Amino acid sequence: MSRGGPGRGAAPRVGVLALQGDVREHDRALRAAGADPVPVRRVEDLAGLDGLVLPGGESTAISRLLTVFDLFEPLSQAVSSGLPVYGSCAGMILLAGEVLDGRPDQRSLGGLDVTVRRNAFGRQVDSFETDLAFEGVGSVHAVFIRAPWVERAGESVQVLARVPATDAGASPAAGRVVAVRQGPVLATSFHPELTGDGRVHALFVDMIQEARG
Repeated sequence: MSRGGPGRGAAPRVGVLALQGDVREHDRALRAAGADPVPVRRVEDLAGLDGLVLPGGESTAISRLLTVFDLFEPLSQAVSSGLPVYGSCAGMILLAGEVLDGRPDQRSLGGLDVTVRRNAFGRQVDSFETDLAFEGVGSVHAVFIRAPWVERAGESVQVLARVPATDAGASPAAGRVVAVRQGPVLATSFHPELTGDGRVHALFVDMIQEARG
């Protein structure tokens, strides 16, 4: 869980939680961004990490598996200690301070002063794609799959992207927050690892390098 590993010039060692979800896609995107990704399945896999990715998947299943594999408390401690973390889709839910429409036994790792609504965009059949203006990155093609959205963001949370009102029209999704950053924690409702556009992962690697610097 330490960020005191190799020097700034070395590729940052980034763990990818590998209990469920799109692990290989994040692995490829991180490698393309100049990181050294490693799977995280056990507590000992957290040693020496410079950053961590929480992939998309099913948030309640991942939450249960974290408890089964005795990873929940170590991960929560890592987040609170300032380890840079990026969560996509289910990962955003796991990092949120408050989750709406979640299971009663669902637990949060913390890290983001936000309230998110689980499966806010609907079921799997309601998945969609659109282009977003992502602050600091540019126009991003975003894939939403049973995605959450952010209903409340605290004062210390930087909003990076919203659903374009022109695309959503009168839909409740219009203008919803779908990407945020709070210090070393980054989260998106969508899946940049599925599009071949590595700029969001490159942003996260830059955040890790800042933390190591």
